[in-house]
Order: sequence, then C-alpha cells, then structure tokens
Amino acid sequence: MSEFQSDGYLRIFATIARDLLDQGSVQNVLDGIVKLAVKTIDGCEEAGVLLIDRRKHTYETPAATGELVQESDRAQYECNEGPCLDAARYERSFHVEDMAQETRWPAYRPRALGLGIRSLMGFELFTHNGVLGALDLYSRAPSAFDEHSREIGWVFASHAAVAIAGAQREDTLRHGYATRQEIGEAVGILMERYKLTSQQAFDVLKKASMESNTKLRDVARRVGQTGETPHSE
Repeated sequence: MSEFQSDGYLRIFATIARDLLDQGSVQNVLDGIVKLAVKTIDGCEEAGVLLIDRRKHTYETPAATGELVQESDRAQYECNEGPCLDAARYERSFHVEDMAQETRWPAYRPRALGLGIRSLMGFELFTHNGVLGALDLYSRAPSAFDEHSREIGWVFASHAAVAIAGAQREDTLRHGYATRQEIGEAVGILMERYKLTSQQAFDVLKKASMESNTKLRDVARRVGQTGETPHSE
C-alpha cells in the first residue's frame, strides 16, 4: 500500500476538502487556503495565492499570510520572473531547496534573499477550465520542504483550485441573479409609472446605459432607489 493510500493521508485530504469547501465567498476561500496551507504543510511558514486575469494579462495576490508573501510577489511582478509566476504561466510545480544556491531567476533571487526567503514551493492552481494561478509556500530556512511536504502540497493545491473555481462559479451565479432582480424591479417601476410595456421599459434602461456609458445594472439600481426615469449623462 502506497503512502497516498494510508489512513493518515486520507484524513488529511478529507480535512482539506471539507475545510476549503466550507469557506463560502471567493475571498473567504482564498483566505482559508493560505491559512490552512501553513497549518497543514510541514515546513511552510508563509503562504500566498497568485491569480491570473487572462483578459487583462495581469496578476494579483488576493490572499497572503503576511507581508513577506506580498513583497515576494511584488518583486516577481516587477522582475517579470520567479517561481510563482512560472508555476502560473507554465502549469508546472517548482521547488527551491535553497534560494542562496539558486541559479534560476537572476533578477528575483537577490530580492528574495533580501526578504529572508530560503525555501519555496510553487504549485499551479489548475482546473479543467484552465489555470487560475499558483499556490506559493515559503520558509525562511533552507531545505524546509521534504518529499512529504511536496506530496501534501501538490494535493492541497489540487483541492484549492477546485474550491476557488467552485466559489467563483457561485459568485457569478449570485451576481447574475442579483442583476436580473434589479433590472426586473426597475422595469416594473417604469411600466407602472409611465404605462410602458416590459420591452419599452427595458429599452429605456438599455438606452440610458449605452448613452451614459454606465452598466445596465447600475442604471437599474438607480431607478430602484429613486423611482426616477433614467437619463443619459
């Protein structure tokens, strides 16, 4: 029987899945991931999540356990290189045994050492819809991550990616429902006040949105709050 089939591993994986899926909102899930990573993965002192916005071709660090992670990611963004960026860009995992001996990422390396970073692991956050970003694990000690840490880290990142994707889907659904509800309320107000058909009322909202360069939901919300006919600015 392999290590991954042992009761100890199964309990760890079950705990990871349960705890992450119970977090709720996207931000809560992200915050839960970094906190649980430090708690679960041996050798991990700090953790962060780096996410990719592929439409804007930008990166962000929405969750981190401390300033060290934020500063490390900022250095990688500015240098346009680093293990965390590479994990997200190239869908690969990276392990830095000792940053003092590292030859990759020549621009990032001295800045990492200046922050006190010696060991680092980066895991891609991957789902069937593509790469979301990377999970980054840090230690101020060299050789902090052993084989056990790397195995747990890889499985942890897999669960984290599923939890993030699930929270993002729920957030999109909630946002879509709220938008439809606000638009429906605004349409109803305009229909009642100005004796319009539902299509005519919707066209009024859409025209105001286009001419004022304002989101349709924001126009509808204003109508719902004020009861006034929307006008282009």
